[in-house]
Amino acid sequence: MRINLPVVVAAAFLLAACSSASDEGADAGSDGTSTTPPPISDTNVAPVQPVGAAPGSQLDLEINVGDRVLFGFDQSTLTSTGRTQVERWADWLEVNQQNKLLIEGHADERGTREYNLALGERRANAAREYLVSLGVAPNRLRTISFGKERPAIPGSSENAYAQNRRAVAVLDAVTN
Repeated sequence: MRINLPVVVAAAFLLAACSSASDEGADAGSDGTSTTPPPISDTNVAPVQPVGAAPGSQLDLEINVGDRVLFGFDQSTLTSTGRTQVERWADWLEVNQQNKLLIEGHADERGTREYNLALGERRANAAREYLVSLGVAPNRLRTISFGKERPAIPGSSENAYAQNRRAVAVLDAVTN
């Protein structure tokens, strides 16, 4: 699971701003007069803007839906978990009719460049074909393979390999 650092920082900042220490007698000045500010009326309070992703944005897709499907070693067939994730993409696309997706296929570092490019293409196409079978218009979907060229997690550990065998949904900026 990826943690969105800006959202976490913003949430921590808001929580810190909302907390306050209350000291007895802190409201009284040295001359005994109150230093408590007058209550704020509803007319001079700025509306609070929600923190988070704009609906239909890449951040919305990443945070609220999930943007990746993981595959087994040397596999390009969607697992049941992968199918569930792609179904969530289809639901999101149904709500966000203006959006198109680019589905990126990736592989771990093992194998040749050519083999991994082909494997990444099969993974991206597996997700695309399932989206089309769920009713998403094919002209709203494109695929690309990066093979092993863009690892999510650099390294040669089993954890890195598992995170790098993936298909990733990205908002497609290309307009036809």
